[in-house]
Amino acid sequence: MKKFLILTLVLILSAFSYTSYADDKNLIIATATPGGTYYPVGVAIGTLISIKLKASKGIQATAINSAGSGENISMMKKKEADLAILQSLFALEAYNGEGLYAGKPEKDFRSITMLWQNVEHFPILKEYVKTGNMSDLANLKGKPFSIGKRGSGTEGSGRVILSALGYNPDKDFRLEFLDYNQSIDAMMNKRVGAANIPAGPPASAITQLYAQTGEKGAIVLDFTDEQLNKIRKTHPIWTRFVIKAGTYPGQTKDINTIGQPNILVVRKDLSEETVYLVTKTIYENLQFLSNIHPATKELSLKEALDGLPVPLHPGAAKFYKEKGIHIPAELMPN
Repeated sequence: MKKFLILTLVLILSAFSYTSYADDKNLIIATATPGGTYYPVGVAIGTLISIKLKASKGIQATAINSAGSGENISMMKKKEADLAILQSLFALEAYNGEGLYAGKPEKDFRSITMLWQNVEHFPILKEYVKTGNMSDLANLKGKPFSIGKRGSGTEGSGRVILSALGYNPDKDFRLEFLDYNQSIDAMMNKRVGAANIPAGPPASAITQLYAQTGEKGAIVLDFTDEQLNKIRKTHPIWTRFVIKAGTYPGQTKDINTIGQPNILVVRKDLSEETVYLVTKTIYENLQFLSNIHPATKELSLKEALDGLPVPLHPGAAKFYKEKGIHIPAELMPN
């Protein structure tokens, strides 16, 4: 209850501190749609920066919601946002000009840190469940499936996963492009049979689903080892992740799913001093962040560079060097 009250206060403060422009002193953090983990974590980071740096350095930060990773990359390019939370998959494909960015690489952003694992939740109505793993989506062929908002990281990662498992998202399902909360509302109304909701547990949308339906009405699907290996053949960023029983209301069994890193990135032209101060502030105040959302408990200097697919910003690299963190050659600022 205490953490809930803290998060509520932080969200209210964030709403009142919104600024409509982005620069070195008034930072805007692009996140994703409400109902997942990106937005509350972005709010926590923005609030922390404002509390610690506004008085002494004149730097404040505000988190805003968005369609997710795809829009966040575009917003940084247009200087409508300074920092953003991205799926590692989206950052990798954008920077290298692969996947959705084939032949059109985006090089206008740099890494700051790994944040937490983006855990795949594929909730499905119990009437379509036979095995309890991702093969059950075959029972949904020709029926509505919510893959996430258009252009979002949710849609992008969902398409990669489904394709690796032998599904053709556009042909096998009647796709709905809903955000997390809309997806759960549609499932509870039985307008869609399943959805794609990648988020750090506990994801509020999944909490709502379990609270309303229990395991008798819907579950989150497992990934078998074979299914994980199929995905890792083309995209080795995903690894095993177990959502322990009791994470969600009435969840009686572990959910054997998978996850990929979420990362914090920044416009490449933001000043070295500002990015250095932001990185330093985050790592000197980890307890503050973990009090806001449990996903940030994964943040640690030891794992700060894990899964980063894009070179570091010079400001972040400066901080890690001061802390004696070895920076691999591929992550050195270029």
